[in-house]
Amino acid sequence: MNDILEYKGYYASLHFSSEDEVFYGKLLGIDDLVNFEGASVKELKKAFHEAVEDYLQTCKELGKEPNKTYKGTFNVRITTDLHKQAANFAAIHNISLNDFVKTAISYALSHRDDLNNRMNNGMA
Repeated sequence: MNDILEYKGYYASLHFSSEDEVFYGKLLGIDDLVNFEGASVKELKKAFHEAVEDYLQTCKELGKEPNKTYKGTFNVRITTDLHKQAANFAAIHNISLNDFVKTAISYALSHRDDLNNRMNNGMA
């Protein structure tokens, strides 16, 4: 289980500071830095909802797109053996390695419930 909250399609990572005795979080998937905190889980969730609402309102006032713009490219680091297997599979099926990776990610996301179960049970 990850320390993640979701509200209105926005996600936040969560942490606890033992020094300050406070829960805190950060909005994910946006180009700006939006943090929030709370002394309890209930306060943290409330602060997260308020942070999302405030962020959306600020973006609206500024005429700014609130979501992060993804370029559609990223580096993937895998073992050399996995890289070789993927490259061979792609070659055998006469597709690019890029198309193979796109298909694999699409397949995994379309089967996310099964994948979540496998990952939560340490089987992935």
